[in-house]
Amino acid sequence: MQRMARLLSIDYGKKRCGVAVTDVLQIVPNGLCTVPTHQLPEFLKDYFAREDVEAAIIGLPVQTNGLPSENQQRVLQFANRFRKLFPQIPLHYYDERFTSKLAHQTMLESGIGKMRRRDKALVDEISACIILQDYMASNKTQSLFDNTQKP
Repeated sequence: MQRMARLLSIDYGKKRCGVAVTDVLQIVPNGLCTVPTHQLPEFLKDYFAREDVEAAIIGLPVQTNGLPSENQQRVLQFANRFRKLFPQIPLHYYDERFTSKLAHQTMLESGIGKMRRRDKALVDEISACIILQDYMASNKTQSLFDNTQKP
């Protein structure tokens, strides 16, 4: 019987990080919370103790021209720390270009009021959810493509 485990994504920022997770069947991504960056390792330690997580996905900040963004070095440093703290959980990068813009658009379309849309923590949480949703969609597409290539 296959183990039921979540996927978790992180929108890593200098001050705070958005976190999103899937259900155990890995069908629906949901925003979980926003955590102050300095508290993220402890938060993840507690979360991983309570929940089975198959893999973590972290948004890799890249500029629109493909060059590393200002935050990319911080993300890579955190990724190295993550791998040391949680060697049992695979960590994947996912291009996070446009996620903040998409998060704002999502908030606007969902009717969230102007004051709530200014809440950067909410933007980070929604961005983490978008990273996870896009990661899942790209893996599903790749899986379908892989299956069609078999003789």
